Amino acid sequence: MIFSRRTLLAAAGSAAALAACGNDDSNDDSNDGTGSNTDPTFSDTPAGGAPSDSIGPPEGGWALVQRFPNHPLFTPGETRLPISLANETRMLDNGPETLRGWIEDFDGNTAAEFTAPRRVVDGISTPYWEVRANLDKAVIYTLRVEGDDGFGATFELFDPADVPTPVTGAAMPAFDTPTVDDHRGVEPYCSLTPDPCPLHAVTLTEALASGKPVAYLVGTPGHCQTGTCTPGLTFLVAEGERVGDTIVMVHADVYADDAATVVAPAVESLGAQYEPIIYFIDAGGVVVDRLDAIWDRSELRERIDALLA
Repeated sequence: MIFSRRTLLAAAGSAAALAACGNDDSNDDSNDGTGSNTDPTFSDTPAGGAPSDSIGPPEGGWALVQRFPNHPLFTPGETRLPISLANETRMLDNGPETLRGWIEDFDGNTAAEFTAPRRVVDGISTPYWEVRANLDKAVIYTLRVEGDDGFGATFELFDPADVPTPVTGAAMPAFDTPTVDDHRGVEPYCSLTPDPCPLHAVTLTEALASGKPVAYLVGTPGHCQTGTCTPGLTFLVAEGERVGDTIVMVHADVYADDAATVVAPAVESLGAQYEPIIYFIDAGGVVVDRLDAIWDRSELRERIDALLA
């Protein structure tokens, strides 16, 4: 599917909506689970075989495609804003190793500068760049990068009191998530195929009471096979094998039925409007970080190591 610049920018608004990812049971690898389709055969390599990393922005500049949700979510402090790049017709399947940019407030003042590394997710043709910036005001901002089209990507920070999901620095509410021994009305209790993941040994309540750090992932791999839920969960399982029982890892599926028509109680309790999400919670039960919508192996490993530090 060919996207116009208008469509690309509009698609960013549904970056991780449940409807976009949760109902995606297609086998089309061109859907990355963010509400935007890409052509997996497309390469930004020009005639002559020059590597795409060496290519500058197209005439008119890159369009920025938000890979983060547009819900009341972000609060003052460190903010993670993954983005992808698009030219006039398509999202890019490659690009610079790093992007340099800045974030403007509503008055056009520079609130932060950043250098964002490129990240690549297994099984997804479109890379993302991990933008992180410290922002201290709950206002509307615009993310810009060198070589963009002048529009950037607009987002908003909110007062923590106006955010329905747990925010960084707040306690994670306990909830009895489905386990192998007690599915709690969620069937299947884990939609990963061909076998359920091993992150259902204890409930979130039990994990928070363990006195250990906790990684809590909410996502629906069975209904988001071509999106980020499946690789995001398999990356977490691999990290669990690496770090052992130093961290308690818990997965909760998004739907309570195999047809994906009923939202699971864990999601309703969390107040989430998108997936996947992974919360990093310290031994005292406080959320210290979060990954939204998309992450690769290396970024997840960095967050796990930071949780153990």
